[in-house]
Amino acid sequence: MHPIAVMLAVVLLGNLMLPFASAQNAGFVKSPLSETKLTGDTFELYCEVVGNPTPEIQWWYAEVNRADSFKQLWDGARKRRVSINTAYGTNGVSVLGITRLTLEDSGTYECRASNDPRRNDLRQNPAITWIRAQATISVLQKPKINASDQIVLPLDGPVKSVILHCNLTAAHTAHKDSFWMKNGREIPNTRGEERTRSFRISKPRADDSGEYMCVYTFDKAPNANATIEVKAKPYVTGHKRSENKNEGENAMMYCKSVGYPHPTWTWRKVDGTSYKDIDNSTGRFFITNRDNYTEINILNLDITTDPGIYECNATNVIGNTAETTILRVRSHLAPLWPFLGVLAEIIILVVIIVVYEKRKRPDDIIDDDEPVGPAKTNSTNNHKDKNIRQRNTK
Repeated sequence: MHPIAVMLAVVLLGNLMLPFASAQNAGFVKSPLSETKLTGDTFELYCEVVGNPTPEIQWWYAEVNRADSFKQLWDGARKRRVSINTAYGTNGVSVLGITRLTLEDSGTYECRASNDPRRNDLRQNPAITWIRAQATISVLQKPKINASDQIVLPLDGPVKSVILHCNLTAAHTAHKDSFWMKNGREIPNTRGEERTRSFRISKPRADDSGEYMCVYTFDKAPNANATIEVKAKPYVTGHKRSENKNEGENAMMYCKSVGYPHPTWTWRKVDGTSYKDIDNSTGRFFITNRDNYTEINILNLDITTDPGIYECNATNVIGNTAETTILRVRSHLAPLWPFLGVLAEIIILVVIIVVYEKRKRPDDIIDDDEPVGPAKTNSTNNHKDKNIRQRNTK
């Protein structure tokens, strides 16, 4: 056989054998973790596998004390409370989620993976063709907490104090301790062991509003909590009173507020007694809102249309408040105005000097051809001549 033909055959054979040489059995990169949850909560289990080819992933479930009777789960099961999201790339990744948990959701959840070509052959033993990773989910009855109803702060009149109450009336086990939180952060010096808890807000203001939560902790179970909303109309606490820019530049104005719930922000331009709403549709105005903060950016300022009064308005279910910012736009020659002013003063001063010099009287001008000092009269000269004649006569 020709040497070139032999070489091509070897290369072709190598290419054909390459997939088999690089084949890799399925293996777990991350496995699902066991958890304890409360009724009404949500859980997610994460599973990531590797292999060549990329393994297929399935989710299975077995009830408590029935580990020998697994049933396959699918997306939308249990009255659409089950969701399964799977993506295949270099690795296979799958997330199993179940919402609005009930006591019947307790059990063993299993992530199965396989890239065996025979994995779906019913004549094969699944225990051989599939690898498995399990997690146990325990669902406990959620403790009962009696809590205060929502409170609206009447900030327009004097309010001495507001008291929030919580009482743990039933729990699966004895609680460890309890504390208060506001907007997701623990309030210092509020931890205690009591089942009945109170929290006092003295002289409440708008920034005292928010989402309060009494939290009860347990040794071997998730925390239980109850939420109390303290509402107040928004108040703008910070904004730019004015903004001075040159035409062609960009301007930024902002407003910050306190109050709960977080407000809906709107920007308007005041035109006399009317208002013009501003949005992001023009391509030059860009508004950014996040909770108690809003910001408007105006690009490439126009000296004719952009100057004026801009109003930010914060509105929630309790009320609204607004503040204004004055935007001034100067000509692009404005940086030269100080120099031009100094130059104008110099020119005026020079003109005044020139005019003054031209208007001088002739008698005020000194003739350079005459000697400096008092002029000698003819009588003096006559005296000199007389003396000279007298000396000659002697």
